[in-house]
Amino acid sequence: MTEKGPEKNASLSASLLDSSTTSLGEVQSRSNDGDRSQAVDPGDGAEPRISRRRLIGVIGVLGLGVGLGGRVFEDPSAASASGQLAAAPSLRKKTRSQWMMILDLRSCDGCKTCTLACQAAHDLPKETEWLKVYSTVGADGQTSYLPKPCMMCENPPCEAVCPVGATFRTDEGLVLIDQDVCIGCRTCMAACPYESRYFNTSPMPAVPRQPFPRSPEWPVPQVVGTVGKCVLCAALLPAGKLPACVANCGMGVIYIGDLTTDVAVNSLGNVIKISEFLRENDAVRLKEELGTNPRVYYIPGHGQDLSA
Repeated sequence: MTEKGPEKNASLSASLLDSSTTSLGEVQSRSNDGDRSQAVDPGDGAEPRISRRRLIGVIGVLGLGVGLGGRVFEDPSAASASGQLAAAPSLRKKTRSQWMMILDLRSCDGCKTCTLACQAAHDLPKETEWLKVYSTVGADGQTSYLPKPCMMCENPPCEAVCPVGATFRTDEGLVLIDQDVCIGCRTCMAACPYESRYFNTSPMPAVPRQPFPRSPEWPVPQVVGTVGKCVLCAALLPAGKLPACVANCGMGVIYIGDLTTDVAVNSLGNVIKISEFLRENDAVRLKEELGTNPRVYYIPGHGQDLSA
């Protein structure tokens, strides 16, 4: 696989923050007035499009739909027509999103754009890959690829062993690190069965002005002597923005999803019902036998052995 040089990463830095903050609302604006049952292949130079029906699902990801019992309705009249009454906005209880990710390996070509996008968005040095792309060669000689972010475990061993409580899990299911609390003991790194944590050994370069103040949700710049990792671009999610890796994957491999609404979307505007998509495509999770309950799912596509 050809490595991208530092100059490639630098050229992305100026532009990827904008693309990493591509909103699902912007995906909406690409839709036609007509109803389409399938998303349109963008083709050469064409903008990806999304159907009106799928648009409702995107709104569900944002938590803006009129929802009852886990269903998403386009408007109150649609809810009424279904035999259920929508609550007034002022009385409706807001349900927290429960974030997850799906990687459809059938489309992954190992380009590592996701890695570069993550590095550029978070101003990470080249050697720090929060989303590492592994390659394997099967018995048939075919090369397959496995991008691996943080698994956002529901039972994260890294949290259990942290002696100062720097690693914590949010109400929306994101495992984050408070680098102002982290003492750099690296116990969490040893406990992570996915090797998804990285120690910041070198001073970080100066970073441009950021869209958010530094926090566990947006840890830019990283703090020397602490542990860092993928945060699923947590600061972007409440505004309906796509994580950098999702927004910049030209193959549409990576989906960001909300288990509360059962909806996920990728960069091509493809909207899926999570439960059906996982079931129909025999989705797997890495090292499920450990009981960590990761929230990252994979759709095998080239005979990859995901049991290791």
